[in-house]
Amino acid sequence: MIHRSTSHYEFVAQTDAGRVRANNEDAIGVDDVSGLALLADGMGGYNAGEVASAMAVDYVNTHLARLLQELGTDVTPTELRIALDMCINGANRNILEAALTSPQNLGMGTTLVVGLFRSDRLLLAHVGDSRCYRLRDGALQQLTRDHSWLQEQIDAGLLTPQQAQNSEYGNLVTRALGVETMVQIDFNEFPVEPQDLYILCSDGLTNMIGDDDLAALAKAPAPLTEKAERMIQLANAMGGRDNISVVLVQAAGEKQKIIKPSLMSRLLRSH
Repeated sequence: MIHRSTSHYEFVAQTDAGRVRANNEDAIGVDDVSGLALLADGMGGYNAGEVASAMAVDYVNTHLARLLQELGTDVTPTELRIALDMCINGANRNILEAALTSPQNLGMGTTLVVGLFRSDRLLLAHVGDSRCYRLRDGALQQLTRDHSWLQEQIDAGLLTPQQAQNSEYGNLVTRALGVETMVQIDFNEFPVEPQDLYILCSDGLTNMIGDDDLAALAKAPAPLTEKAERMIQLANAMGGRDNISVVLVQAAGEKQKIIKPSLMSRLLRSH
């Protein structure tokens, strides 16, 4: 388990092979100095998926930290996005080259979800079906949209979300790092509020437990490390058919209490 804290955020990352797979092809990473959270879910024969996911996390983590140091403290949101795009595309090229030049790595690839937390903003990038959720004021919301065959069928109205959950084609992704020379990345930016909880996870978690159970675990009054452990334990209890990884990022600070106008008027009259 990885556990890091700053004045603005607390980071926890944990991964588990699950109960069926012999090896773990997920990779996780946290850089509290850069405000970076990363998660990748590898695919491919032999141990190639493990190689691809580790390459993605290591490359983006290392190169983005260097770029952010060069950009300094006055970096703009546009510069952050360009830097992150450069790093993800660089990782894609490295994985593809390794797949094409090494027979044991042929056909390997990986999903990737990256959260870059800077002050009170989140820059989120993802490729594939690894997800990011946000828990805010007790409500859980999925911030990413899967790049998968099932999601395309849902979007086209050919499958319901319930039918998709029972489909045997749940592992077919439509985008991944290491497949083509250029990778299409989804970028989104979100304001971060005090006490927001962000959950980056592989499909080994979301295929085993539904959003209601995930929300209940996220809302539980427990330390962040314990929440991560409980999520993985429940996914294993439900079958653990794939590798399970979670990265939790908790925003610090206190919610501002809003005084209703009627109460505000009474307070002002009393003085």
